[in-house]
Amino acid sequence: MVKKVALALVAVVLVLLVVVALQPATFVIERSTDIAAPAAMIQPHIESPRAMNQWSPFATADPEMKIAYAGPEAGVGASSSWESAQMGDGRMTVVAVRPAQEVDFKLEFFRPFASTNRALFTLAPAGDATRVTWRMEGNNGFAAKAISLVADMDAMLGAEFEKGLASLKALTEAQASAAR
Repeated sequence: MVKKVALALVAVVLVLLVVVALQPATFVIERSTDIAAPAAMIQPHIESPRAMNQWSPFATADPEMKIAYAGPEAGVGASSSWESAQMGDGRMTVVAVRPAQEVDFKLEFFRPFASTNRALFTLAPAGDATRVTWRMEGNNGFAAKAISLVADMDAMLGAEFEKGLASLKALTEAQASAAR
């Protein structure tokens, strides 16, 4: 009887391992909003890690978070790193900028799970506005694949992207309105 139970447990574990292994190897999370301001007015709020922390929900998620900045204020090489009991530890570095079109980041997480992802902001004309798209993409390791079975990362992180884009929109549209 004990042997049958042990074999059944081994079979369940093997099936679970196969199910986890068959989850997608990559992920993409993406949200967009239209902002009634020119791309040149929006971009400074994106290509500077310090400026991003004025509107990004991730910067205020943990009041105890320690944030440090390195490199130039904005543009290629500008970076911020954080240490947080709630949010983990990581670093974000601007790796490419196409003026009024896109800002590309290397996003490194050190704790609780190590990973390196890409974050990309694109700016595109949308009538009288600018469509801003916030995208994060990367590879799913085994732990991330397992977590995806019980947590919808697109919904969770996507909701944070939406909050951030709404804050960026309010900030930039107020700035554009004041400039008129």
